[in-house]
Amino acid sequence: MTSQTAAFLHPLADVQSDRIGAGTRVWQFCVVLPGAAIGSDCNICSHCFIENEVVVGDRVTVKSGVQLWDGITLDDDAFIGPNVTFSNDKFPRSKQFDRPVLTTHIGRGASVGAGATILPGVSVGSGAMVGAGAVVTRSVPAHAIVLGNPARIVGYVDAGSSAAREPAIAAPVASETAVLGVRLVTLPRIADIRGSLSVGEFERAVPFAAKRYFLVFDVPSIETRGEHAHRACEQFLVCVRGSVSVVADDGTNRQEFLLDRLEIGLYLPPMIWGIQYRYSPDAVLLVFASHFYDSADYIRDYDEFLSLAQSAA
Repeated sequence: MTSQTAAFLHPLADVQSDRIGAGTRVWQFCVVLPGAAIGSDCNICSHCFIENEVVVGDRVTVKSGVQLWDGITLDDDAFIGPNVTFSNDKFPRSKQFDRPVLTTHIGRGASVGAGATILPGVSVGSGAMVGAGAVVTRSVPAHAIVLGNPARIVGYVDAGSSAAREPAIAAPVASETAVLGVRLVTLPRIADIRGSLSVGEFERAVPFAAKRYFLVFDVPSIETRGEHAHRACEQFLVCVRGSVSVVADDGTNRQEFLLDRLEIGLYLPPMIWGIQYRYSPDAVLLVFASHFYDSADYIRDYDEFLSLAQSAA
């Protein structure tokens, strides 16, 4: 960071830190304590307070009426809307200064809408969107859109939504998607007076020989499953009851799929970040996997996944 002379500091601002980046603007009636670090090309609007143990990245916007307390980190390109409320103590008491400070992290490119409340100790993932007035009580995954009190996931940024609507009659039909290698497969469905049947053959409709399967069910509607990628394992997902939304992400493109019929399958190749959410109360998700369970095959950190995906491109 450069000295504060390289930044614009309004004469009515009280900026005590000398770690203010070039091109940053701090407007009137702001207070910035000595230990704070603010990056380049930021915009700190009027009537903001920034405490000592705060780190603000580059190109961050903090709108009016925001207080950033000790333990808060805003990564590059984050947006904090007007009157957003942060806290860093779950059980605050007056004049008790020895309580541990909980850290709060707002990821790269994330946005927090006006009047939202961010409870201490949570993180908002990169590219996520917190709606105006939301109360965030637990961490938000990368690119998730959350609304309400308590905040719940209602979608994913730039994911769109798609679902196959016409079932195949005699043979599976695989449709390419916007996500590298991911295919939405419409499986045969045969109905007659005796009932209905849907079928998929391994190494044909399901493009691998399955080594295991698992079922996901009884998932509360507010919960999110998945949130990981596999290094080698392939998966094929079928919702055999109810409905579930699946987000697939190859590190560049992201798309959401609604699985709401048992003749619709979704193929996920290796190195695809997968998320399942919006489970209906009766949902049962059947997943076939090409490998036996191996914890080392999982990539559970989204930033690590992005780095690996970009290096493989």
